[in-house]
Amino acid sequence: MSYRILTLNSISERGLACLPSAQYEVGARLEQPDAILVRSADMHHMTLPASLAAVARAGAGTNNIPVEALSRRGIPVFNAPGANANAVKELVIAGMLLAARNICQAWEFARGLSGDDRAIDEAVERGKKNFVGFELPSRTLGVIGLGAVGVRVANSAEALGMRVLGYDPQITVQRAWQLSSGVQQALSLEDLCARSDAVTVHVPLTQETRKLFDRACLARMRPGSVLLNFARAPIVDDAAVLDALDSGGLHAYVCDFPSKALKNHPRAITLPHLGASTFEAEENCAVSAAETLRDFLEHGHIRNSVNFPDAALPRQSGSIRIAIANDNVPNMMGQISTALAAAGLNIAELLNRSRGEYAYTLIDAEGSADEALLQRLRAIEGVLSVRVVRSAD
Repeated sequence: MSYRILTLNSISERGLACLPSAQYEVGARLEQPDAILVRSADMHHMTLPASLAAVARAGAGTNNIPVEALSRRGIPVFNAPGANANAVKELVIAGMLLAARNICQAWEFARGLSGDDRAIDEAVERGKKNFVGFELPSRTLGVIGLGAVGVRVANSAEALGMRVLGYDPQITVQRAWQLSSGVQQALSLEDLCARSDAVTVHVPLTQETRKLFDRACLARMRPGSVLLNFARAPIVDDAAVLDALDSGGLHAYVCDFPSKALKNHPRAITLPHLGASTFEAEENCAVSAAETLRDFLEHGHIRNSVNFPDAALPRQSGSIRIAIANDNVPNMMGQISTALAAAGLNIAELLNRSRGEYAYTLIDAEGSADEALLQRLRAIEGVLSVRVVRSAD
C-alpha cells in the first residue's frame, strides 16, 4: 500500500523525510492524491480531486484552505499549531523594541546623513533628541489571545521586567499551565486596552475578530501606546490605525502586513510577513504537518485538526479499521452498527468523538469490508466519508 501526496508549495526536506519514499509518492504534479501538503498556496478556487482524504498545512493559519467545503466532504484539515510559535514570539519582542526606541526612524535618519565624519557627528548630536524612546521594564504589555504564541510572548515580556496582562476567555488548561504565574488576568478587552502601554494580538481571524481593533477599541487605549499585530491583517482596521497614529493616540503600529495606506507612515512599521520566516520554523511546521498526515493516512488518527475532533485508538490485532466522518446527529452510531452487523462484522473496538456539528468514528472490526458494505455506510444520511484505513507497510 502506498499513498500519494500532492505538494502545493516547496516543503522543507526535513518534513518530506517523514514520508518514506518506499510508502509515499510525493510531488507537485501528482494526480488523484490521497492528501495535499500546503503552505501558503490559495486552495479556494482549486478543483478538489475525488481521491482526497486529508489536507495538511505546514503552518498555523488555514485562511488559504476551503475548510468548510472540505468539512462537508468529511475531509480533515490539519495545521501545525505552535510549530512556529518561537519565531513569531521573537519577532513580536523585536517589534516592541523597534517601537519603544524609535529604531526604524533613527536608522532612516542616520542613512540620510551626508558630509564628512565631523558633519555627521554634529548632525547626530542635533538630531538624536528626536528619537528618544522608552524602556520596557515597568511598562505594561497586554496580550490578547493566550495560545502557543501569546503564552510565549507573555512569559518573555515578563522576563524582560514588564508587567503583563492577559486576556483569553477560551484559554486551554494546557496553555494556562504554561503561563507564568506573574501574568495578570484582564477582565475584558476594554480593561486590557485601558491598562496597557503596548498591546499585542494573537487570535485567529474569524467574523468576531475581523476589525477587532476599530476606532472604538483604539480610543480605549492609553495615549501614546503601541499596537502590535502579528496575527492577521484584517483583525486591525487600517483606517482607524492611521487616524490614531496621526492624532497621537498611538505612538506606533507594528505589524507583519504592509498595505498601501500604512507602509510609508513614519510611525508604522510594516514587515513583509516574516512571522514564521525562520529555517527552524519552516522545518518544525513541515515535520508537524507531515507526521500528522501520516498518522491519519496509516492509522486514521486525528490530531491538530481545525475541523474534526482529536481521535486516536490503539489498533486491534487481526482486525480491519474503518474511519467514518459524519454529521453530529442522533442515532448515527446505531445506523452504522446495524450496517456492520448486517455485513457479518463484529466490532472489536470503537471510538466516537464529536466537535461542534461534525463527528468522527474509528471502528476495528473482525471480518472484511467489501465495497458493498462501504457503499451502504456512505448511503446513510449524514455520513460524509468512509475509508478503510490500511497501513503503508
